Amino acid sequence: MGTLKTLFCNFRPLTGHRSSIGVLLQHNGMSQYPSYYIQPIYKKEEIEKLVKTGEAQKLSHLPTRAALVDQSSSHTQDDLVNLFINYCMRDGLKILARSLVEQTFETIKRIQIEKYHKCKNDEDKSKIELNPRVIFYKAIENCKPVMQLTPIKRGGVRYQVPVPITEKRSQFMSMKWLIAAAKDRDRKTVLFPAQMAKEFIDASNNTGKVVKRKQDLHKQCEANRAYAHYRWS
Repeated sequence: MGTLKTLFCNFRPLTGHRSSIGVLLQHNGMSQYPSYYIQPIYKKEEIEKLVKTGEAQKLSHLPTRAALVDQSSSHTQDDLVNLFINYCMRDGLKILARSLVEQTFETIKRIQIEKYHKCKNDEDKSKIELNPRVIFYKAIENCKPVMQLTPIKRGGVRYQVPVPITEKRSQFMSMKWLIAAAKDRDRKTVLFPAQMAKEFIDASNNTGKVVKRKQDLHKQCEANRAYAHYRWS
C-alpha cells in the first residue's frame, strides 16, 4: 500500500482521454472504471444498427467508459489500415509509418487514374478500380494463406506437417509478406511507397510476388499431405 501511495505522489498528470490516475491504475493491472461500465460504441455502422433495433435507447442511460485515443467515428478511421501502419512501424516512428502508407495510397491513386485515362472505351474504364482502400483490401485478401507448414518431430525425424491457420494469423502473414516484398527492392532507384503501391496493385489482380509466395506455400502443403496425420499422433 505504501508503494502505491508513493507512486501516486510521484506521478505527473497526463493529458488525453484517460486521467493520470487511470493510466497509473491500468499500468498496475487495474482499471479506473468499475466492472459495470460498458465499452464505448464509436463506429457509425454499429450505432446505426443499435438505433434501428432500439438498443440505443437502453444503452443511453448506462455508464460508459471513455473512448481511447485511436477510437474515432471519423470516416477516415480504418482498423485494418491502422493495423498495417503498426506493422510498417519501426523504432516507434508511427508518424513516419503513417506518412509512408498515405504516400502508398496516393501512388496507387495516381497509377490507377493514369490507367483510367489511357482506356479508349467505357467498358475498359469500368474494370479499373480507383479507390486505394478497395485495392488494399483486395490485396490482403488475395495474399492470405489457408495453411502453413509446421515442424513436428516423430521418431527422431522432423517432418514439415501442413496445418490450417486462423484468420488472424493468415491476415498477419499476408501483411508481413507484402511489407517484405516492398522492402525487397533497389533502394537507390525505387522508394518504399512506390514499390508498396506496385505490390498492392499486383496482389489485388491476383498476381505478383506475394501471391506466388502464397501459392508456393500451398503447393508445399499439398506435397507434404502424407505427413498430415502426425498433427494428431
